[in-house]
Amino acid sequence: METALQGLEYRHVDVFTRKALSGNGLIVFPEADGLAPEMMQRITREMRQFESIFLAPTAEIHRVGARVFTMEEELPFAGHPVLGAACVLHERLYYVGDAEERAEWTLELPVGPVQVSTTRREGWYEATMDQGQPQFGATLDAEMVSQMLAALNLEESDLYPGLPLEVVSTGLPYLLAPLASGLERAAIVRPGFEALLASVGAKFVYVLHLPTREGRTWDNDGRVEDVATGSAAGPVGAYLVRHGLAAAGAEITLQQGRFLGRPSQMRVRVEGADGADGADGEIAAVYVTGDVRMVARGVFE
Repeated sequence: METALQGLEYRHVDVFTRKALSGNGLIVFPEADGLAPEMMQRITREMRQFESIFLAPTAEIHRVGARVFTMEEELPFAGHPVLGAACVLHERLYYVGDAEERAEWTLELPVGPVQVSTTRREGWYEATMDQGQPQFGATLDAEMVSQMLAALNLEESDLYPGLPLEVVSTGLPYLLAPLASGLERAAIVRPGFEALLASVGAKFVYVLHLPTREGRTWDNDGRVEDVATGSAAGPVGAYLVRHGLAAAGAEITLQQGRFLGRPSQMRVRVEGADGADGADGEIAAVYVTGDVRMVARGVFE
């Protein structure tokens, strides 16, 4: 084990923020090829961030393999690790003063390739990922809505009128729960919540206070709240456009992390097919943008 880790470098970054010690923390391992998945899982638990991402260089300098782990499991896709990793690659390849202030990357994740563009700013990076075309899944019936609300410590009066609880995915399926109130009370209070989500085809839940566009999500045991969730931002943007709450092509700003003392911003743009308004036509693609701040670096002894 020690031989496998010796000399392994990592970069600590904060995503969806321009300020260090804010936003969503992430550990990036830029040269992790050769590590077994079991070791990646153990390292992630050691680092104790919500997620870590492990990169494996390929023959193409702008294309890398990528695997994302939470402290519990590997994920086929995750948002803030993709954005943070691409910015670390930019920093490693193009030093300050180089002509290349903007770069394009392809991260090969289990769910498939994800395209990311990065731009160096004054003291931070900006990254945008193409999350592709969203997939709309189940719309919950009244009985299942009641079960979900009870599991989330919410009441029917907390729901935003006229909108469904719906499963949407751009790589990771989220059950989206639109709220008019109750965001501060929301919490996972039901044992076996993961199985309840799986019964409607969702991996995680995301509750969204529509008046302020502020959201929250947790691991499925409800023990750990996520600071800012890029894999949910894309589905939320698609949901808002589909239901006529945002315009295709406009920038949508989502808030998250306030309840953890790390307020974060995620920016989403939803493009309709052939220029059509996404509320009436097919959604062609979803783009999620976030700022990334470099925080620290280290090496395993």
